[in-house]
Amino acid sequence: MQERILLIRPIFTEKIARLQESENKYAFEVDRNANKIEIRRAIEKKFEVKVKNIQTMLVPGKTRQQMTRRGRFYGKRPDWKKAIVTLAEGDKLELFENA
Repeated sequence: MQERILLIRPIFTEKIARLQESENKYAFEVDRNANKIEIRRAIEKKFEVKVKNIQTMLVPGKTRQQMTRRGRFYGKRPDWKKAIVTLAEGDKLELFENA
């Protein structure tokens, strides 16, 4: 059985950087069908840390519009899922320290 990829990429923003320093929270883009239990297991296995809490949210994709000679074209970026992970006291992710 092939294991699906749950963690797509880490998210680096100024807001997340503040949360890392003050509350030990990290953000990831995750598979849209992943639940909190699967996300917790994937993070604990990959980074060898203890996860205290997980908050997930579905982020709607932005709609885009482009004007060309042939007229107006509309498009939409795909919807995606974000997980904000709180780690136990004393745990850190090395991946975010170098960013």
